[in-house]
Amino acid sequence: MITKNQILDAQNKWGNGIVKIGTLKDSPKLCLEYTSSFLNDSYDFKSGDVLFKPTKASKQQFRPTFEMAISYFLGGKDSYCSEDDGFAMQPWKTVKFENQGILINEDSAIAMGNYFFTDYSGKTVKVEYTFGYKQRGSTLFINLHHSSIPFSS
Repeated sequence: MITKNQILDAQNKWGNGIVKIGTLKDSPKLCLEYTSSFLNDSYDFKSGDVLFKPTKASKQQFRPTFEMAISYFLGGKDSYCSEDDGFAMQPWKTVKFENQGILINEDSAIAMGNYFFTDYSGKTVKVEYTFGYKQRGSTLFINLHHSSIPFSS
């Protein structure tokens, strides 16, 4: 059964991975290699599509495949969608999760709340998220990722 600590560890690992991608932006080959490894270690793409709705996606709202996720996080001239400008290439200095709630059901779990992305100028962006996790062996993989900027009227 999944534990709360496993989810907290997975969230920490995910945030650190997003930060690391940005530190590699001046080394395209290393950045692509690391991002590929990060996605394979964090998301459940190897078992099929992942329900992935990135924060900064409106034209093509969903990125259910590995290739589309790479495009979203890295951007570049070969991007899946013209709006993919490389979310992880900001770069971000820190990512902090603030869970509103966690639901655990044997080998799957859902966490929802806010996460905060802080860049190197000190600007922090608050984003709402829902992550679904599936346990394979002792490892958690994300099979649902929904992020959005909070509603404002």
